[in-house]
Amino acid sequence: MSGSIQTFLLTLSALFSIVNPIAAALIFSQITADRSHGERLRLARKIAVYSALVMLGALWGGAYVLSFFGISLSALRIAGGLIVAASAWRLLQSPELQEERKQEQASEAEGIDAVAFYPLTMPFTTGPGTISVAIAIGSNLPVGQPQFLPFVLGATAAALVIAIGVWIAYASADRLVAFLGQSQVRVLSRLMAFLLLCVGTQITLGGISDFVHSLTPP
Repeated sequence: MSGSIQTFLLTLSALFSIVNPIAAALIFSQITADRSHGERLRLARKIAVYSALVMLGALWGGAYVLSFFGISLSALRIAGGLIVAASAWRLLQSPELQEERKQEQASEAEGIDAVAFYPLTMPFTTGPGTISVAIAIGSNLPVGQPQFLPFVLGATAAALVIAIGVWIAYASADRLVAFLGQSQVRVLSRLMAFLLLCVGTQITLGGISDFVHSLTPP
């Protein structure tokens, strides 16, 4: 049980800092400002389902895709870490510009079904950074070991909790903005962007370390 809890907490913290449903709820409320409350609730539910599928697919199928294309885990960690860090840096430098860009992307489609997956799920909610981190976590699956089931349960539960968090945050976006206020939400976005920068740096360092160790003769 302790193994499941540890995996759950590690996966939850890594995915939450990247998905950032609380800060994203502000942008979601602006994007869907011209829609009815019922439509926003429907969108929130669809995005949560799609986000769960993306994260679970990356967790348990991503490593096999990498193997098929001959991509090493070290390369994935370095590339994914750089993407995460670069995205976080842009958010830290100009969060308002990032919000405007995402709003423009989302306004290109009109129907709920059209925008639910793209761009509101990918890349807005679960983008390349989320997928890279999920694959990196799933690649550590201890196949054939006693920790296998606890690892699967912990990581899967964390992904589902993140998806539920997306659903709750998006469904209550209007109340969240009214409660926190625009300035407070932007401060929170900057704090989460800093945590995201740290996560991206750590992923990159881990990939570089793995690559260096692979060059060292046993």
